[in-house]
Amino acid sequence: MKKTALLIIDVQNAMFDDSNPIYDGEQLLNNIQYLLNQARSSSIPIFYVQHNDEEFITGTPPWEIHPSIAPKKGEIIIQKQTPDSFHHTELHQMLQAQQIDDLVIAGNQTEYCVDTTCRHAVSLGYNVTLVRDAHRTWDSNTLSAKQIIDHHNEVLGNAFVSLRATIEIQFNNNENI
Repeated sequence: MKKTALLIIDVQNAMFDDSNPIYDGEQLLNNIQYLLNQARSSSIPIFYVQHNDEEFITGTPPWEIHPSIAPKKGEIIIQKQTPDSFHHTELHQMLQAQQIDDLVIAGNQTEYCVDTTCRHAVSLGYNVTLVRDAHRTWDSNTLSAKQIIDHHNEVLGNAFVSLRATIEIQFNNNENI
């Protein structure tokens, strides 16, 4: 039987700061809350990834995972320092220890951490479902956040991952979604 885990990437307080909030952040939080409720009610393992750098300084309020999706006891938090949730972390080993084959991925930042983690997960042999409406970013100098999200959904969905909307994710007691 294939086992599934939910992977939540970098949903930290700094990304929701009123001075420069991530695009459509409230809807992102709502979608992740839905995913968490689905996963928890089906006893699906949940892994959080938390970024650490000069903006996300360990132990500070901006670094903390947003309280509306806070981990519960037993849910694993992986610390990382690069866009890749697998690079120099224990994520792969922890997923292997739980015999996880399939990953459902949501979080931030679409063109960096989400993209890099999806691609690396596929190269490690995981079946990846990217939740098309549960990852976010900011506007860049050339593209709107929505354009970046749409572009990455198209590119990743054409070659690397399965795409599903939040409402389509139905975990079923550690079987394929």
